[in-house]
Amino acid sequence: MGLDGIAVETYMREGTAMDVNTIGMEFSFILTQVKKASQILEIGHVREFSIKAEKLLLVIRMLTDEYFVAVVMTADGNFGKARFLMRLAEPKLIASL
Repeated sequence: MGLDGIAVETYMREGTAMDVNTIGMEFSFILTQVKKASQILEIGHVREFSIKAEKLLLVIRMLTDEYFVAVVMTADGNFGKARFLMRLAEPKLIASL
């Protein structure tokens, strides 16, 4: 997904009740604000961002300055495995942009 909130590609498991596109659009705006804050504070580039809520767990990994990959899962999902698989997939995803 781009920081403009437009998805490049999506995948949802069958029977999923969450609207992944809307979640991505809403949190892309927040991610933009986090990136601005990191620039103002001079703490370096944002590499990863996560939110754990009652009903979902969201993990975002920046691929470039404009694109990121996000995994949305139920709150009891495996956070560590999501981070690991995203890190493994990162080079292929960057190459395909």
